[in-house]
Amino acid sequence: MSRTLVLLLLLPALCACEKHMQGMYDQPRYKPLDESAVFEDGGASRAPVPDTQAYSQGDFAGTSSGRMGVEDVQRRDRDVHAQTNPYPLTAALLHRGQQRFEIYCTPCHSALGDGDGLVVRKGFPSPPSFHVERLRAASDRHIFDVITEGYGVMYSYGARVPPADRWAIVAYIRALQLSQHVDAAQLTAADTGHLEQAQ
Repeated sequence: MSRTLVLLLLLPALCACEKHMQGMYDQPRYKPLDESAVFEDGGASRAPVPDTQAYSQGDFAGTSSGRMGVEDVQRRDRDVHAQTNPYPLTAALLHRGQQRFEIYCTPCHSALGDGDGLVVRKGFPSPPSFHVERLRAASDRHIFDVITEGYGVMYSYGARVPPADRWAIVAYIRALQLSQHVDAAQLTAADTGHLEQAQ
């Protein structure tokens, strides 16, 4: 009986704790440039320390409060403005491009890049094949810009795919194009043997 009585007496105290706990979440605060009696100048906002840069200004504004670092900002800026692929052609770049292509591009463009993806088979307008002469002759920058801005019924992937991955996709598209249009004179004897066996 005494335990029950103690618990009943503590119940209102526990409810009060929740009220005070919520008060911790909803603390009073100043908005930028509000007045405040706390500081001598009467303002709530403090001037930046001399020779420092506020996180929300300059190149650091969009980089997670500057945690990415100057090199990442410079690399992203280079990637966004490059006219040709700024990354060396490596197996790792092609593998990354293949992964990103399979995620973002295959549903419409198909794994071969011929414009016969699964959503096209369900009635979505067919994109052009990457193997047509116009797109084989197109610049790397053109393909990068189409990924970034979209084209026709294709919407923009600029917010979904970082610039470095867009260049990886461009490299993979070039590999797809080469796979269907390689000059026979560039093939080795082993490559020619594989092709003859496949026929």
